[in-house]
Amino acid sequence: MINENFADEKKWLSLLKGGDRAAFDAIYKFYSNRIYSRILSMVKLTEVTDELVQDIFLKVWERRGEINENLSFQAWLYRIAENMVVDYYRRLALDLKMRKHMLETYAELYNQTEDYILNKERAQLLDKALQLLPPQRQVIFRLCRLEGKSYEEAASFLNISTSTVSNQLVKATKNIKDYVFFNSKEFIVFIVALYLRN
Repeated sequence: MINENFADEKKWLSLLKGGDRAAFDAIYKFYSNRIYSRILSMVKLTEVTDELVQDIFLKVWERRGEINENLSFQAWLYRIAENMVVDYYRRLALDLKMRKHMLETYAELYNQTEDYILNKERAQLLDKALQLLPPQRQVIFRLCRLEGKSYEEAASFLNISTSTVSNQLVKATKNIKDYVFFNSKEFIVFIVALYLRN
């Protein structure tokens, strides 16, 4: 096991540089707790710290050829750790920015849905969405939104109050808007793009 003596460390580092797994394990055991404490103080989350410590030592193994036994290994290791924490925060910032962008884009796309639910290209989707509505809601939507009848005309035709027409139309519009949006090509492309970014 490595001790505080630099000469011993130098020997282990030389072995590590040559690809010796036992030397890597010994160095890992000696430094992992120190690195863990340092990382935890920076990121405050144990799950993230666990992952970062593993990534740091993976990086040490991958870059073992760069080790200079005559320079401070601890300083080199801490530099790798700090760079990985910086990368973590950079990714986090981008992720937060992306989430904000996704929510704004989602809201924008969703709001535009109402404008194009009557588009002929989406007639098939609209028809499927209409079939999912309760019968009365379906008729009210057809009368008011597709045939252009007033609430009063629809209410008179169905022998119901105008407030019922209004309430049912609001619900029908939301149901259809949701269906068209979530089943449109735009939404599928949007979701695939989000998935590919993760």
